[in-house]
Amino acid sequence: MERHSYSPADRDKGCRVPGSSPPSLSIVIPVYNEARSVELVLERVLAQYFVAEVVAVDDGSTDGSWGVMRGWEARDGRVRLARHERNRGKGAAVRTGLALATAPVVVVQDADLEYDPADLGPMLELILSGKADVVYGSRYADGRRGVGPLWHTLGNKALTLFSNLCTGLWLSDEATCYKMFRRELVPRLELREEGFGFCPEFTAKVSRLGLRVMEVPITYHGRSRAEGKKIRLRHGVEALWCLVKYSRWRPTAGAMGGARSATE
Repeated sequence: MERHSYSPADRDKGCRVPGSSPPSLSIVIPVYNEARSVELVLERVLAQYFVAEVVAVDDGSTDGSWGVMRGWEARDGRVRLARHERNRGKGAAVRTGLALATAPVVVVQDADLEYDPADLGPMLELILSGKADVVYGSRYADGRRGVGPLWHTLGNKALTLFSNLCTGLWLSDEATCYKMFRRELVPRLELREEGFGFCPEFTAKVSRLGLRVMEVPITYHGRSRAEGKKIRLRHGVEALWCLVKYSRWRPTAGAMGGARSATE
């Protein structure tokens, strides 16, 4: 797999895409009980010059998240909102958002403050320049250590190893939220998972399609459970099952070369 390294100066410059392309990224934000952070997340993603639209999907929140979100359509014309009347899961919210997205490239952004939207520029550059079909933002690429609880880091490492064995995509961070891809791929992926199984399902199906996959190092500020982190042990078990179910232990020939690092 190819990994791409950028200096902090590159990130601050926004790594402008070839030809100073117009905004071309749809950001899909699944939201569930994130009233304390969703407004700041919206402000940060909309501050990125390359963002064409933001599709925020409230997944049956009960903490007032929807009330915080509702005013944003009037504040910024790039914002589109959708709502599930009941909590259906991250995968369901992402699928709703993908169905509404219209820009050439899409990425998933969690509604917490763990991921920095400023890291999306280098990822987008790789897709718009034709070097990749799918780009993962890796918290561990180039030997980086994830910032967060030890149990979370170790769980991610184990899940990524199992994913690599199943798919042949030699990722450093399968479970990252930042998965960016061409919107035209959505029908081919046929995503089905309702919950956190979305991530391993996506990875397994990307592998079977033989798509060009790259990784870019990103920053990460992990939350604790007390701060609202929702991942639990059962979600890890769900992810393992999804990898087996969707990869069927038959990685495609195109994927067996692994995902590439943009440092090569």
